[in-house]
Amino acid sequence: MARSILFVCTGNVFRSMAAEYALRAQQDQPPAYHVESAGIEAKPQKVHPVILNRLRLKGTDPSTHTPRALTRELIQRSDFIIAMGLGHREFVQSKFGLTVPLFNQVAFGKDEPVLDLHEALPNWERDIVEAREYVESVIDHIWNSIPTLVARLPQFSGKQQFRHR
Repeated sequence: MARSILFVCTGNVFRSMAAEYALRAQQDQPPAYHVESAGIEAKPQKVHPVILNRLRLKGTDPSTHTPRALTRELIQRSDFIIAMGLGHREFVQSKFGLTVPLFNQVAFGKDEPVLDLHEALPNWERDIVEAREYVESVIDHIWNSIPTLVARLPQFSGKQQFRHR
């Protein structure tokens, strides 16, 4: 049976969703992982066209994606939970009592978050071109990191950060 991975971010329309679709698209068949994503503040909203277009260019189409809130049920049915940012990791720790790694920690051994647009560019509205380029670079980073993340995932298997306390 395939192991399950849950990527967590804020709204579930950018970083965690991109990771979910990137991993789904890059898995061998049959897939080794069942992949899902959720947001700690997910609300009904559409995926921004810049994100849709970038992921379509990579060969996947998240146009039917519906943001999903992080729940205890999602946590309990996931073998691996990976946070995209520091606040997401802290939320999972405080609400569910789990210590989970960051995306970049699993992929590269770096305790660094994948920053949201407003975190990286607080005044992003002033330069829409820079904002679009940042969003595209994050998607590219996530997409290109998936093979390394998958290769390194067994090193995290069985460690405390993936066990329920």
